[in-house]
Amino acid sequence: MLRFIKSLTYAIRGFNNLLITQPNFRIHVVLLLLAIVGGFILDINRFEFLAVILASGMVLSAEAFNTAIEVLADKVDGTYDERTRILKDIAASAVLLTAIAALLTGIIVFLPKILHLIFQ
Repeated sequence: MLRFIKSLTYAIRGFNNLLITQPNFRIHVVLLLLAIVGGFILDINRFEFLAVILASGMVLSAEAFNTAIEVLADKVDGTYDERTRILKDIAASAVLLTAIAALLTGIIVFLPKILHLIFQ
């Protein structure tokens, strides 16, 4: 149990570090919170909530992996290197791809409900 608590402490510390140091991570967290509030307001069902939460979790995870890769690359290679730039760009593209998937998920879940409210 002590080992689990230590692991949880490290994970929370990492999450806090992301919140403090990564503006894009903060934006994704705010968007997740807005999606959750919007989900309650628009009364989305549990499967739609599941889709929103999974998509958002993927974006937050991709952002965390991207940050970890960038920090590690900077530590390993303190000077400019074309391969390091490619590595960082590919990691950043993973965030972009998951963010696009999350956006599409949000459109599929929320747009019909918003349109229904508007044209009701």
